[in-house]
Amino acid sequence: MRHPVDQAGVIAFVFPGQGAQYAGMGRELAQLYPEAAETYARADRALGFPLSRMCWEGPDELLRQTENTQPAILATSCAALAVLGARSLAPGVAAGLSLGEYTALVAAGAMTLEEALPLVRSRGRFMQDAAAGRRTAMAAILGLSADRVRDVCRAASRRGVVEPSNFNGPGQVVIAGDEAAVQDGIVRAKAAGAKRAVLLPVSAPFHTSLMRPAAERLMPLLDALDLRDAAIPVVSNVTARPVRAPREIRDALAAQVDSPVRWDDSVRTMAALGATVFIEIGPGSSLSGLIRKTLPGAEVLRVEDRATLEQTMARLVPDGRYA
Repeated sequence: MRHPVDQAGVIAFVFPGQGAQYAGMGRELAQLYPEAAETYARADRALGFPLSRMCWEGPDELLRQTENTQPAILATSCAALAVLGARSLAPGVAAGLSLGEYTALVAAGAMTLEEALPLVRSRGRFMQDAAAGRRTAMAAILGLSADRVRDVCRAASRRGVVEPSNFNGPGQVVIAGDEAAVQDGIVRAKAAGAKRAVLLPVSAPFHTSLMRPAAERLMPLLDALDLRDAAIPVVSNVTARPVRAPREIRDALAAQVDSPVRWDDSVRTMAALGATVFIEIGPGSSLSGLIRKTLPGAEVLRVEDRATLEQTMARLVPDGRYA
């Protein structure tokens, strides 16, 4: 395996979360690379239904259902990961945004694809159930500091629950909670000088205290899982610190459901661990933009189809930096 150990720095593998899905994702990889096709076949067997067809054909309405979205993105990211693995490229550190943390743990050998898929399908269902019957919302706040967004949420909380849920990058924070409180937060954020404050098309207030029932339902499933030590550091969303031992992995995954995602700090932690090259593996490119904003000097690559795979391998392999 090509491990990132020379003076050029460490390679970080990063994996997207919910929202990155689209009908057709992973289809080209499965058509061209046997290891990707086999990953999807394993996913179909593990879940007992053709998840691969949903990834490749949709329909979008079905793919957007949280209990389908989460395993679909994980399987697609793992298919791309398998293609990289077949080309002997390995990371020195890994992380994923929300759901993507599970893919990072698969990449690190802490759990298998077959273990992760039913777990995240249940996680998606639990998170959706936790918001059932309650009018909730999420909104992106752009151009305010994290502290100012916290102040906005405290002021808006007179209308209900509203909390920061994702610290994505400099000047980009997501808030979530009860719809009325989030709407009030949008008004207050604009008055405080936010460049933009807009509702997001999501179905539940992820990573807030309203998700606590989902975290409680997930804990027994995590406890029953035979986790292994991670072969590389996996940076936790909750603490922005690396985890490797099974107990700390379980605790981090349980806490992640109803705690804010500290993605910007997680990226900085990977840089502190030596990462200078980041490869976003799976559908979409949202993480690439966030990483560039957080670490302007980092090299950011992607793998989601043949074109991005070839670009990434051409950049890393011919000069021998990771050979």
